[in-house]
Amino acid sequence: MQQHRSHRPACLSLALAALGAFAVMAASASAAPAGQATSMSPENESKQISVTVWLNPNNKPALDTMVEQMYDKSSSNYHKFLTMEEIDNQFAPTSNQVGVVRNFLAGHNMQVTSTGAHNLFVVAKGRVGDAQTAFNTKINRMMVSGTMHRVTASAPSVTGPAAALIGSVQGLSDLEYQANVKPAMNPATKKPFAGVLPSAAGADGLFFSAQCLRPAESETFKTAGSFPQATYFGNRYGADITNTSAPDLPPCGYDAAEIQQAYGLTNVYKKGLDGSGQTIVIVDAFGSNSILNDANLFSQLNNLPALTSSNFQIVTPLGPVTCTATNGCVSGNWQFETTLDVEWAHAIAPGANIVLVLSPDNSLTNLDSANFFAVASQFGNVLSNSFGVSEIILKDEDPDELKVENSVSELAAALGIAHNVSSGDSGDNLAVDQAAGIDAVSPGANADSPFATGVGGTSTFLNTKNNIELQTGWGLNEAVIAGVSPNPPLLPPVFGGFIEGASGGTSTVYAKPAFQRRLPGKFRLEPDIAMNADPQTGNEIIVSPDGNPADGTFVELFGGTSLSCPMFSAFWAIANQAAGGGPIGQAAPVLYELPGNAITDVNLNPISTLLDVTGVVLDPPHAPTFESAAFLGQPEQNTRLFISALFQSGDTSWGVFTFGTDSSLATGPGWDNVTGLGTPNGVPFIDSVVQAVQ
Repeated sequence: MQQHRSHRPACLSLALAALGAFAVMAASASAAPAGQATSMSPENESKQISVTVWLNPNNKPALDTMVEQMYDKSSSNYHKFLTMEEIDNQFAPTSNQVGVVRNFLAGHNMQVTSTGAHNLFVVAKGRVGDAQTAFNTKINRMMVSGTMHRVTASAPSVTGPAAALIGSVQGLSDLEYQANVKPAMNPATKKPFAGVLPSAAGADGLFFSAQCLRPAESETFKTAGSFPQATYFGNRYGADITNTSAPDLPPCGYDAAEIQQAYGLTNVYKKGLDGSGQTIVIVDAFGSNSILNDANLFSQLNNLPALTSSNFQIVTPLGPVTCTATNGCVSGNWQFETTLDVEWAHAIAPGANIVLVLSPDNSLTNLDSANFFAVASQFGNVLSNSFGVSEIILKDEDPDELKVENSVSELAAALGIAHNVSSGDSGDNLAVDQAAGIDAVSPGANADSPFATGVGGTSTFLNTKNNIELQTGWGLNEAVIAGVSPNPPLLPPVFGGFIEGASGGTSTVYAKPAFQRRLPGKFRLEPDIAMNADPQTGNEIIVSPDGNPADGTFVELFGGTSLSCPMFSAFWAIANQAAGGGPIGQAAPVLYELPGNAITDVNLNPISTLLDVTGVVLDPPHAPTFESAAFLGQPEQNTRLFISALFQSGDTSWGVFTFGTDSSLATGPGWDNVTGLGTPNGVPFIDSVVQAVQ
């Protein structure tokens, strides 16, 4: 693997055309060689693998131009989207071209097992050794992020008549997508907070308190009743641990009515806009065995319409799916991912239909194939993806994957489908990339495509009327300031550093698209928009964790950009309805043209920092020591605005949460690399979108 020595982003020399139809041609021009430190061994050449060979479209320059014009308001082709029949007639590979590719594969001892819809790909299986010969590369076994994977030593290439026809090859690498779903974590145990039975509804909110940020208070901690002692003053996070009989419950979290009010949707619904007539398409891996049971209990408790065969459909285009403890579903939190996606898309757009398209696993090949199926089937005007992987890992280890992702996103844009993708949950991804042997920061892949809309995340704090009192970019730092009861002060505090936060940043693959022309730099910037994603200010779900309601169904608290993405997708479905039924196409080009009141800029008012947590340490005869909010928050150098609050863990220890400290990313005025342009603002957002697409 290539070692990228710059610790923070630098503009790399690879600048690709933003409108490369169905292929990012330069993305596979040169894959980095495998690093000796992480290279374990060559793959067994006799091992059987399956490859998916994607064909280039015909008349590619014409398609490029056509898609560009679809999103240019000065063009007579603005929003004149295609159908799949028109795609087939004008751009799909011919049967003869497919035959050339099939013959190429057969000539290299690869057995063709199927030809994909619309002649756009061919699937074949064979020996690793034959695949290496066919695609002029070596396949190695490497440790990537702690897991052994198959990766190529160089980008695949093809010679002969098939070379001009083949755009990308999948399956030589077996990297996987990760679900961008995060449970609310107990700071004391570092494990997810416990769930509660659905019958245990509370008085403040449906289950958990909606007051995540409480008025400032003072707490004093002494050592054996004497010195040294420390006094801290500042905002208070969440409910007291004495508010229930079980202290390991989440201190706060939001139900459907609270989030609907927070984003101004109650007034949107009063206008008769709830997504009716629209379909939100959600693609996930594995699914949840109890999704219909859980989602309908969620709907019942939140006064939402039931999901029935008339408004909810599960499609498995690649064969049967199931979620078990042994196939990667449970360990990857995919049952929670599916639950979060379905329940919160439904909560935001309760009148919309939902089509859940499931892949049998989370491999790049199968989830991309499920995405392609969802797009080509034209089930609905909105496609929501809450999974991802670091862009630079793909750029180094599987560059053809970027081509496939971008191809599917462009196909969606050509059909007028908004492809919304979560930005990721690991901040600047530095730790993720370093675990893969790459010393560089990176945005999330697929959300980086110029044909997709990247959805970032916020930490969201409501007032007593459930309106947004304050929001920051999602990025959490933690410090422990006092031990368990009797709470002796910890001097100095124990700093946990950056815990989690929304991903974003500057692409090193894609040139800046036209809709970001007012932003600095030459490369695609991510994300474009954001909504609540911090699991510590998360949303409630109803879930049977093992897929069997008989074993227990619980209210649990989740976040991640897996939450913000389906919520924004549902918002966009309502915009499609308001605009006359749609489709109105990709969201990002519209977002950057909206007036200021349509999108709420996620920018802290500086006066709020007066209530950030500070401390004074007394230890006579030494002079008192002052601990500033910045000292307790330990933000990285790019962060200027944040909000901190005191919290008490279930084990009775005390700490400080600092929100808005997202690794090297930073929230600020205007567009930023954590929240994009900001968060959608109810009626003004919907009305402005309708006006913008006329």
